[in-house]
Amino acid sequence: MKMQNDVVPPSSQALAASFVTITEEEAGQRIDNYLLRVCKGVPKSHIYRILRSGEVRVNKGRIDQLYRLEAGDLVRIPPIRIAEKTHTAPVPGAEFRIVHEDSHLLVIDKPAGVAVHGGSGVSYGVIEQLRAARPDAKFLELVHRLDRETSGLLLLAKKRSALTNLHEQMRDGHTDKRYLAAVAGDWTNKRQHVKLPLHKFSTPDGERRVVVQAGGMESHTIFNLLRKWQNFALLEAELKTGRTHQIRVHLASSGFPILGDEKYGDFALNKQLQKADASRGALRRMFLHAYKITFTHPETGKPMTLQAPLPAECDRFLLSLGQAMN
Repeated sequence: MKMQNDVVPPSSQALAASFVTITEEEAGQRIDNYLLRVCKGVPKSHIYRILRSGEVRVNKGRIDQLYRLEAGDLVRIPPIRIAEKTHTAPVPGAEFRIVHEDSHLLVIDKPAGVAVHGGSGVSYGVIEQLRAARPDAKFLELVHRLDRETSGLLLLAKKRSALTNLHEQMRDGHTDKRYLAAVAGDWTNKRQHVKLPLHKFSTPDGERRVVVQAGGMESHTIFNLLRKWQNFALLEAELKTGRTHQIRVHLASSGFPILGDEKYGDFALNKQLQKADASRGALRRMFLHAYKITFTHPETGKPMTLQAPLPAECDRFLLSLGQAMN
């Protein structure tokens, strides 16, 4: 993003209009999404108001919120006064275990208990920490999300072209995401399709929840039985759609809650597992791990399959169960 006439960036408290020239990396995104990103701290309602009023111009002409930016576009951003935040703690930079990195992609193995981004009571997440650790990175965006309690493979794009390409692959069903989940119950089928419509809502305190409900979003998960014990099973979950909490709700609604799931699981069993001795099957996290993903590299066009091994605490729990049943 190139600034003209030494004006102050739009995220400041300046009272002068700023003019920015869109680069190749910024091209392709909608003007509303662009403004929401660069005008940090400005309410969404204000962004859409200045778009509707025509105060935002592209190449001196009026545009609507659906306009997609092109390289070389000159964008006028009107004066925006932003209330100064007080006592804002800086985001601590952090790196995570890297599974793959090149000029277009960064793939990490996210630990359980870490949010992918700030919000909903969380000050910051993986994306903010990575940006803080890599101040020279020109572009770094999440390709998809993982629940805070879920560990495993998380894709980030280092170029806008890579982000757009990977989003298209996911939308068209050309990516293959696999998870490992340990569940309670007597699972019998080697391979089972679960197609249950999911409805997302928020509780009065703002927590996201999902229920199986007629008229909800079409959702499809395939479960493959990997190992089985008397009271537990290890499953591979193959996502055919990517709804919020899909695997967790599909399993819980089928009578096989994921071990350690504090939202949809067996709460009494979870407490037992938390209190157990390490050698007798202690589990103090949700047993859901994004272990494998296959996609086409956005630059080379070559297929890629990446894997992340089970975290140590999950491995120890499986070992504590002893010999699996046939």
